[in-house]
Amino acid sequence: MQKDMNNIGVKKRGHGNRSWIKIDQEGNSEVLELEKATIMRHCSLPSRDMRLLDPLFLCPSTILGREKAIVVSLEQIRCIITADEVILMNSLDGCAAQYKAELCKRLHASKDQSDDLPFEFRALELALELTCSFLDTQMKGMEIEIYPLLDALASSINTLNLERVRRFKGNLLSLTQQVQKVRDEVEHLMDDDGDMAEMFLTEKKQRLEANIRSNLYLETSFFGKPKSAPVSPVGSTNGSYKLQRAFSSIVNSSSLMSSSNGGDNVEQLEMLLEAYFVVIDDMLSKLLSLKESIDDTEDLINIKLGNVQNQLIQFQVLFTAATFLATMFAALTAVFGMNFSDDVFEHPTSFQWIVYLTLIACGLVFISFLFYFRYKKIFPL
Repeated sequence: MQKDMNNIGVKKRGHGNRSWIKIDQEGNSEVLELEKATIMRHCSLPSRDMRLLDPLFLCPSTILGREKAIVVSLEQIRCIITADEVILMNSLDGCAAQYKAELCKRLHASKDQSDDLPFEFRALELALELTCSFLDTQMKGMEIEIYPLLDALASSINTLNLERVRRFKGNLLSLTQQVQKVRDEVEHLMDDDGDMAEMFLTEKKQRLEANIRSNLYLETSFFGKPKSAPVSPVGSTNGSYKLQRAFSSIVNSSSLMSSSNGGDNVEQLEMLLEAYFVVIDDMLSKLLSLKESIDDTEDLINIKLGNVQNQLIQFQVLFTAATFLATMFAALTAVFGMNFSDDVFEHPTSFQWIVYLTLIACGLVFISFLFYFRYKKIFPL
């Protein structure tokens, strides 16, 4: 396989070549110019899986277990993991360089140390770790900016703060959807033992190599005799019986070994996924709590605006009542401003009493309005 990858590393003629980073089990990396068709043939992948690795193709977070590879598309990290190597999309994004540097560092450090996890699970764990770190960084940055803004908005409502909250709410919704997709994908893998068993590439490779060695051993042991040697019918029957018995024992032992190891490995992978599921679920809870804080602040703003509107309505009602009474008092001047003769004009004090009585009448009417508003519960007094 290593020889094939070195051969396909030569840049071919034609269009569609992309830059890829290959990282082997020893932590060595190299940049290759490969076509999608070459990657598909080497890893036995369908064309729809290659579209998940295209940075121009917007797709939800996905982790797919195939026959010879694991296709990982988690936010900015898009790669193909096999039992021997990781083929990473070489992009200008910093996440790809960070993944390459961290994986090479861990593989170099684990040469002298025993690690229970196979190569493909260590590569998958790093992809999950960097994805969680990337999403957690975005979430913390959003928390640092949103919470002080909500406190300022709760104390002083203005257009600038409202526009900033609206923008942050859109970003929060987008981040929540990203975290939700990653969480759903991890949860889907944890619920399906078949998908998890499909990801044990090292075990499948070892099982395939064991089957090949067993077949070679059987061919050497039972069919390696010279053709000229005489074979009796009884001996031939005994030989075929021994061959059938040996083959059945090998198949039964390999099936028992694969079933027992498969159960342990599924549990091992499930524990790995569960650890990151807890992290992502806690992150999702914090984002939902942040969204609830924004919703609570919006409710508080609506309550304050409703209260201000009610106060304006109350002021308008009182102002209308006062205007009505002022109009009634102004009607007095219109009446006495007419050109007619009356005994009131002969007694100056009489006109003053009329003015005083009119003011008292207007005051009594205004008080009557207030009691009426209180009785109708238009506003508390």
